[in-house]
This record gives sequence, C-alpha cells and structure tokens, in this order.
Amino acid sequence: MADKDIKKTFKKEASKNYKKYYAVSVLEAEGFQRKQCNCGTFFWTINEDQKNCGDPACSGGFQFFGKSPARKEMDYIQVWKQFAKLFKDRGYTPIPRYPVVARWRDDADFVQASIYDFQPYVVSGEVEPPANPLVVPQFSLRFNDIDNVGITGAHYTGFVMIGQHAFDTKERWDQNKYFTDIHNWLKIGLGLPNKEITYHEDAWAGGGNFGPCMEFFSRGLELGNQVYMMYEQTPKGNKELNLKVLDMGMGHERNAWFTKGASTSYETTFPTVSKKMFELTGIKVDNDLVQRFLPYSSYLNMDEVEDINKVWKDIAKRLSVDQKQLQDTILPLSSLFSVAEHARSLLVALSDGALPSNVGGGYNLRVILRRALSMLDRYQWKVNMNDLCDWHASYLRPLFPELSENLENVKKILDVEKQKYKATKQKTAQIVSRLADKKITSDKLLELYDSQGISPEIIKQEAEKNNKKVTIPDNFYAMVAERHEQEEQKHATVKEEKINLEGLPETEALYYGDYLKLSNKAKVIEVIDNDVIVDKTVAYPTSGGQLHDRAFLDDQEVADIFKQGNIIVHRLKERPKCKVGDVIEVQIDEEYRKQLAQHHTATHIINAAAKEILGNHINQASAKKAGDKAHLDITHYGNISQEETKKIENRANDIVKKHITVKKFFLPRTEAEKRYGMRLYQGGAVPGKSVRIVDIEGIDVEACGGTHLNNTSEVGTIRVIKTNKVQDGVVRITFTAGKASDKGAQVVDTILKEAAKLLEVAIGEVPARAEELFKKWKSAKKALKKNKVIELAELELKKIEKYEGDILVKTAEILNTQKEHILNTLKRFKDELEQMKEKLK
Repeated sequence: MADKDIKKTFKKEASKNYKKYYAVSVLEAEGFQRKQCNCGTFFWTINEDQKNCGDPACSGGFQFFGKSPARKEMDYIQVWKQFAKLFKDRGYTPIPRYPVVARWRDDADFVQASIYDFQPYVVSGEVEPPANPLVVPQFSLRFNDIDNVGITGAHYTGFVMIGQHAFDTKERWDQNKYFTDIHNWLKIGLGLPNKEITYHEDAWAGGGNFGPCMEFFSRGLELGNQVYMMYEQTPKGNKELNLKVLDMGMGHERNAWFTKGASTSYETTFPTVSKKMFELTGIKVDNDLVQRFLPYSSYLNMDEVEDINKVWKDIAKRLSVDQKQLQDTILPLSSLFSVAEHARSLLVALSDGALPSNVGGGYNLRVILRRALSMLDRYQWKVNMNDLCDWHASYLRPLFPELSENLENVKKILDVEKQKYKATKQKTAQIVSRLADKKITSDKLLELYDSQGISPEIIKQEAEKNNKKVTIPDNFYAMVAERHEQEEQKHATVKEEKINLEGLPETEALYYGDYLKLSNKAKVIEVIDNDVIVDKTVAYPTSGGQLHDRAFLDDQEVADIFKQGNIIVHRLKERPKCKVGDVIEVQIDEEYRKQLAQHHTATHIINAAAKEILGNHINQASAKKAGDKAHLDITHYGNISQEETKKIENRANDIVKKHITVKKFFLPRTEAEKRYGMRLYQGGAVPGKSVRIVDIEGIDVEACGGTHLNNTSEVGTIRVIKTNKVQDGVVRITFTAGKASDKGAQVVDTILKEAAKLLEVAIGEVPARAEELFKKWKSAKKALKKNKVIELAELELKKIEKYEGDILVKTAEILNTQKEHILNTLKRFKDELEQMKEKLK
C-alpha cells in the first residue's frame, strides 16, 4: 500500500479511536474539547463558539498581522534561544544543526527536515542518537515552492525546522509528556492563552511506517506539528514498532513572524537584510494596501491555484483596487524578498560544501541563483549577492557562526556563477533572433532553461525589444524542478543482479588492519558455480572505488572479488576444486596490494591538499584506485589551472615527506560523527552501526573501508598526470603514486629521449622545436584556408612529414602538466594536419 493510502486508512482509524492515539487526557485537563470542521478535520479548542478548524482556508486567512496574541515578542535569534532553554529545563539536549548537504545519506542531496539528521540508522534503532531526547535548529532546503517564495509572505527554499525528537522503546514511550512539552512552548514560550490555540488531529505515513500526528494553529497560521511514528506495515498486517520515534517539526521563521505580528515572515527572519534591501532599491511601500493584501496572500499558492490571474483579479476586487495597481505594488516587494531569501539559502548550502551545477541538487541551487539575478536585472537594482551573504552571515552569527568562517569561499563561487550568468545573457539575443518567426511556448522556455540555462525573464526582455510577446507560466520554476526530477529518474542506475546468499553468515574481513597481511586459512561456507564464499578473507573486494586484490584460493586464480551486503564473494576463473567445509588458503599478490594501498592513501592526501589550495568547498565526488594509476573526482566550480595543479602536487608530496602515521580504527557511528563531523563521508554514505576511520593526523579524516598504508612516507612520489572537467561542478585529478610514479617517470624519460632524437634536438629543446612545428602548421593552415599558394602549404607539410607518428600522441599522453600547452598543441597539430592533407589531395 502506498504511503498516502496508509495515511488515509490510519487517519480514519485514529479518528474513530482518538483516545487511543492522541494525548486526550492532557487536552481535556487543559479544557480543550473535540469538534469537527466543515472540511472534515477533527480539531480541539477551548472556545465554545469556534466553528472551524482554524486552517487559513477555513478561517479566512492569517489574522495576526499587527495584533499577535503572543504575549512574548521574540526576534528570530531569540526564538531558538528561548526554545532551547525551555526544553533543556525539561530534560532535552539542544544539539548543533547538521550540515544541509546530506553526506551521510545516499537517497538525498539536501536535508529537508530535522528528522533527516537521524535517518536511516537512528530511526531504525541500529545506531544510538547523539542525545535522547533532543532539540535541534536544523536548516533545511526544499525546492518545490520556488514560485511561492516572496509572494505569499511565508514560503521559503531554505528554512530552519526546529526539531523535537525522542527515540524510545515501547516501555519508555511517553506521548503525553511529549505533547505537554510542546503545549508548554505555545503557552509559556510564546505566551499564548489556550483560547488562541487550535489542535488538528492528523496522521502521517512514510517508508512503510506510520502514526498519529497533531498540528497546532493560531490565528490561521500553522506553527508546527508533532508526528508519533509508532507502527509499521508488514505482510502480516500492521505491527507496533520496537523503537517509537517522536518527530516534531516547527517553523522557526513562522514562530518569530507570529510573535511580531509583522507584515511578512521575511521581515522578521532577516530584518537587517530587509532594511538594507529597502534602502538600496528605493522601494516605497504602500503600507495600507500591503496590510490589506496580506490576509489573502496565501491564496496565491502556485501549487493550489490553476488560474493565478483569476486569483489576482479576485483579491483586487475584495480590496476595491485596480488589479494592475495591486500587482505593481506587490510584485516588486515579492522580488525583493525572493532575492534576499535565495541569498540566504545559497549562503548556507555553499558554506556547507554544495556547488551550483546542472546536475543533482546543485541544479536547484543554480535555479534560485539565476532567479535572483534575473530579478535584480529586471528592476535594475544595484544589489550585490556577495553583500547579501555578508549581511545574512552577520545576523545569523549567534545561531550559526560557521557561516561567517566560510564567506570568502562562498563569494568566489558566486562570482564564478555570476560570470556564467552574464555569458548566458549575451547569447540570449542570438537565440531569440533565431526564433523570430516562431512562437516561444512554455515548453520552449523550459527547454531553453534546461539546455542553455537561460531564465525566462531574460528571454522575455529580449523578445519585447523585438515587439514579440512571451508569457511566462506563474509556476515556471516548479515546472523546471519537476522536469529535472523526471530526467534524473529516467537515468537512474539499474540495479545489478545479485546471487542468492540467503542464510549465509557475514564474512570476517581481515584487510582492515595491516595492509601487509597477505594470507589466511579459511573455511569454505558455500560454492555457487564459480563463486566461493569463505568464513574470513584477507582479499579486498572491489568497493569504494578501489579495485579488488589479485588473489588465489589455494592454487586457483581468482577472477573477481566483490561484496554483496556483508558477504565477500571470490569468483574463480575456473570451476572451484574446493567444496563446502574444506579449509583452504587465501593468498594475495603483495606488490599489487601495496600499489593499491599507495594509490588509496594518496587519494586521501590529494583530497586534503586540494581542499587547502582550492578552498573548503572541495569534497570527494568519486574516485578510482587501480594498479597503473588512480583518479580523484572533486567538487569544484571551475577548471584547475596548471599553477594550482602544481601546488596540489607539491603539497601532497610535502605531506608524504612528513612521515605521518596513518591511523585505522573503528568507532560507533554516533561517536565518529560527534568527534569528526559529517565531512567524514567523503566517498558517499557509509552503511553500518560502526564506521572505520582512516586518520592522517592533522591532514585528513575519512570514513573509509579501503586498504591503507601505515605511514605517509610509504606512498612514495605522487605525480599528477592531468586534471580535467568530467561534469559541471566536478573535476578529475588523475595521478600515480609509488612504483606507478617511478614507472611513469621512466617512460616519460624514454619518450623525451626518443622525441629529441627524432626532432634532432637536445631534450631541453623539445618544447621550442614543438613550438616551431606549430608555427609551420599554422602557416600551412592559413594558406589552405585562404585557398592561396597551395604549393606553399604542400611544401610546409612535406617539411614536417617526418615528425608525424605515434611519438606525438604518446608524448601528449605521458608528459607532465608543465608541458601541457605544448602537448595539446601537438595533438591538435597532428589531427588537423591529417585533415589538411585530405583537402589538399
């Protein structure tokens, strides 16, 4: 059954037996009584005359502007401080936020709610929580409401969800206490009298788990909700969970807004930024019209409206004002808040290590950045995104001081993105001119945004210069997000076939300790075709980007080693001679094992060096460690220059020479995360209740299961062969270490000598001679292009004929990065030379 169906079914059950599923005794003790709204919702209130549930759709919108019933007025910073204090006094531990980039999960790019911090391992009971119970101010990102940001006064792409969480056994579960605690926040923390609070009965379902839920409202605004995850769906029916989970999510922004009774939540969420924006843009607000409009602003929710123009028309009629006048007043204000809001989301995401790009979660970051930049262009506001980030970081310092520490790096990334945006704008005129005789439809706008990164606002501006009308869908950015999600699902990786290993015990991996442990005696547990499973093995399976060891089982060569769950499978080249119960010897190739360990340890070293040289945004995207060479893919916003490459290589070799001990040990997941933070997860999510730590002290700490050296000095020389961009926002560093570097150096030396001999120059003169050949090639190309003096071109080609051949290609592949510009010249020279010959024939 789908989650929505589980929720629907359970909600009916909970409504019938509400005393079983909700904290009825607490509600009744506080004087609340149960009623049902015309919309069907069961709600609790102490007001005899209250007929509706208090939802804005039923109660006529928000009704707290300028007259908040909260007796305690708090600014944005004070809300968390007061909440944390109140809950600490009630036995909860306040913990710092997790990074918004969800590195510990393989199913999400960003944290979207506070419960994300504890999924999947804590909520499943596999891992202990960092505290229990706890509260957390979790910054979260969601991109399904981009079009609503600014216009409704309440929507965000980036927001803080204040989480109240507990993870308890059936025996310790105390729903009445959890509900009392949140009720005390409303009554004592916000100072709300009970008559101003309405509770909704609801249900929640997700991932096969479900339970009751209580939402809390005041004056039309939902302040938060408490989910009680208590049951799971099984083939045999619904079952009570062994570990029950409290998941209360409360809008930090909404609570500050509510206590202030301000016009919009943006003014209370980032008051200093809003003030500066008003000063810089010169917007004059018609306060009377805005105040009258705000109760209806929630009606403009793009997700719930089919004809947005009709809604604008209806609101204008209610306010007795011209629709154009209303939109001319509200839309610039909406854009101002959108720009400020998007800047805050970008600040946190980039500070936590994310990058705008055209793939994955980075795609949505680029969407909101370009939306903000196009709004600045449209109104010709002289506002700098870097300044906005400065102001946000300053205001948020009491809550999130780390944002101020990463500002310079954030600004570098934004500057690069702004240059890309400008380049896109410049090509827009060309594209629009090609569409002069065609209608620019919504689908075309989506296609141009997705393929070229051109925002619809820019296209509209350019089209209007040519008296061409373009209509932008009101929910354009929601359409973009949906289209992108569909594309990603289309290209989802197909799961590999698995062999049946049901009932087999976990394999004891012996390769985690000393990488020089090369053999062990093992008992055969299972034989399936050519696959052999033993009780323990020193042989490393292909995983974490590292290729498997070269191994033998007794005298039989192993073709492949892989891991399925916690079981290691040895696939032989021939039918196994061994049978279940036999004791055999597992042996691995010492030289190959050492080379893989050198490349893997070098990967960690280069990752650390790249972070030092390029900035704190550097994270491992993926990696591959083979015998001949290795590569590390890192998150970076541009190409790596030759100078930066050399600095990375030099820094890496400095680390090698420092003779630093490489520590390898296991820690419980919770302890590892507390000690080292979420940057542990460089290669992606790591499963299990405990994680293996590889610590190059003072340099790099990662959760990693690969084979590693005992000391950095064992790595040998690290040589960076090349760097290249593999996708938007990801750059590959290809390198060698140890013997692979020595072999590479020998080959380079041989090739250089051969090249010098063929070119009839000394080794040191090879670059100059290559440049000379390049000039001759240019001369030949020029003559050919102008179709003049064909004889001259033929003469030039004959002169350099003897220098053609594999030598040029080999040189281009092997020479080090210092000669990169020359090598590229040689490659290009040779390829185009062939083309010119054909044309001359």
